[in-house]
Amino acid sequence: MREGTENGVSDENRSAEDWLSHAQKLVPMAVDKAREVKGFPGRWKVIISKLERIPSCLSDLSTHPCFSKNALCKEQLQAVLKTLKEVIELADLCLKEKYEGKLKMQSDLDALSGKLDLNLRDCGLLIKTGVLGEATLPLSFVSSTLELNTATYGPLKELLARLQIGHLEAKHKALDSLVEVMKEDEKSVLSVMGRSNVAALVQLLTATSPIIRQTTVTVICSLAESGSCEAWLVSEGVLPPLIRLVESGNTVGKEKATISLQRLSMTAETARAIVGHGGVRPLIEMCQTGDSVSQAAAASTLKNISAVPEVRQILAEEGIIKVTIDLLEHGILLGSKEYAAECLQNLTAGNESLRRSVIAEGGIRSLLAYLDGPLPQESAVGALRNLVGSVPIEVLMSLGFLPRLVHVLKSGSLGAQTAAAAAICRVCNSIETKKLVGEAGCITLLIKMLEAKSNNARETASQALSSLLTISPNRREVKKDDKSVPYLVQLLDPSPQNTAKKYAVSCLALLSTSKKCKKLMISYGAIGYLKKLSEMETPGAKKLLERLQRGRLRSLFSRK
Repeated sequence: MREGTENGVSDENRSAEDWLSHAQKLVPMAVDKAREVKGFPGRWKVIISKLERIPSCLSDLSTHPCFSKNALCKEQLQAVLKTLKEVIELADLCLKEKYEGKLKMQSDLDALSGKLDLNLRDCGLLIKTGVLGEATLPLSFVSSTLELNTATYGPLKELLARLQIGHLEAKHKALDSLVEVMKEDEKSVLSVMGRSNVAALVQLLTATSPIIRQTTVTVICSLAESGSCEAWLVSEGVLPPLIRLVESGNTVGKEKATISLQRLSMTAETARAIVGHGGVRPLIEMCQTGDSVSQAAAASTLKNISAVPEVRQILAEEGIIKVTIDLLEHGILLGSKEYAAECLQNLTAGNESLRRSVIAEGGIRSLLAYLDGPLPQESAVGALRNLVGSVPIEVLMSLGFLPRLVHVLKSGSLGAQTAAAAAICRVCNSIETKKLVGEAGCITLLIKMLEAKSNNARETASQALSSLLTISPNRREVKKDDKSVPYLVQLLDPSPQNTAKKYAVSCLALLSTSKKCKKLMISYGAIGYLKKLSEMETPGAKKLLERLQRGRLRSLFSRK
């Protein structure tokens, strides 16, 4: 509504009560004028029915305790007045039959009916949002550097309410202001963000204006990354419009939408929903064509989705295997490659058909090449661990499998080392393979893992050793390491938390043919541990105990 004056008072200085009085007077005038019109009876009947609902809305608005203190009330009354004046103007044109054409007037009347809907809806929302009660709170957390017109926007809840109330351009201004406020103090915005505000943002994701969609997804991305509104976002239907933005948004829109999906896909339920809404194909395309940030976010989202077993076949059908292997080789950021490796680890975890597909696409070669880096990642080793049982050992050796395992055992994280030890367990099915693993230098590195803080690492390393020690060359290698027997004896600890004890028993039993090793076992307290393990019926413990006790007796007699 244009600014003007009435009785010497400018529009901006008029009180909410003045605007209310003006609107209340204009409603019956508009209704009477509308009833006089004979043309377009169906459309005017609908308009009249909506006009008749306005008095009760105005009454509800005016009876709120904070009615006179909130700028939104004045603005809402101004919008109602503007619509009422348009009703009267169009009714006059119809009565005088001075309109440009029937089709044009039909269109104008439909637009008028829509404006009345908006007025009625906004009046209801203004009360439901609870924003009127916040009118007197200061917006203390908004920095003066933001140059926001606080007289217009008022407290933050009022700003959030503007996302739901008014025409699209007004919502756009509110969005821009919200983005600025969130840059300065996101925490305060999140503290007052309600479900209705989230719902309004989700609706704005489908606005016809690309600029509004871009601004909205920027806000939604911040909400998703904060972790405080994820459930609301999903329940209010944010996934389909986010997926559409990944498909057809501009560069910023695609990036923010993909990052939002990355965060939301961390729960299995939402990951399944993304698949159900057709989100896999756009994410795969983003991995192929997106910039560095979008590519990494898309790869991370697919990694999250691949953690859900029941959707892995769908991912494979959409072509994820070829794309992740390509990312592993050519990903723009290191993060993209890491996510691709994790995705392959998930895909190969429990499905032989998917394992064969990864192998057929050259996945093993790519994973091994990826491990050549200075800090080999657990996920890539984990994917290899899943695959090695499906490939002839000759093929693995020809691809340089063992040198990469040694590199991981030397330089990888403890998790990567554990996965490498597990891979050794899976490939050591023949004497020749065990010999090759021993000659490659793995045994000393596995012994070192026996003192790791992680119980899983100790268990896997001792399991690998129990397999390798079945051949004499490897036993000789273990005997050369002064720490091997002491570490293994420590792993005889009978506590339930120690899951490596059965493999430690197996290793020590294989070493017990050596007098030197038996003496070391006894001196480090193996007999005491083995007595307890025998009582617990740990496999091999009783037999090893008897062997050590016999050796101890012989030693005593020989001294006499």
